[in-house]
Amino acid sequence: MRKIMTGTATTLLAAAVLCTGSPAQALDGTRAAPEASRFCGTDPASGLAVWGDRADACAAALAVASAYTKAAAGTAKGPGTVRAGGATWKCQERQGDPNPYQECVDASDSGRRVVLSS
Repeated sequence: MRKIMTGTATTLLAAAVLCTGSPAQALDGTRAAPEASRFCGTDPASGLAVWGDRADACAAALAVASAYTKAAAGTAKGPGTVRAGGATWKCQERQGDPNPYQECVDASDSGRRVVLSS
């Protein structure tokens, strides 16, 4: 029952963010345009909502979320970097409004980013 409620809450949160067009902060502190993020689904292991920087990046975003969840298991703060899809991703907690979220950026400086939120 709890898993159903968590999934429902995640879906409702995702719908609310899509409707409001809330921007996410990049690691350098700049703000991205609302259309820069697309909802890709939820990570099955953690239930976190996964956002990619473009519609065609959802496969990579879900792979990053999976790698992040595996690496974060048993740690209080979460991993600083993860490997997914042949790339290294730098991850950092960011302060959202009102809840914090995780943001991972491609370390190769390609500009790709993934946001994980509850």
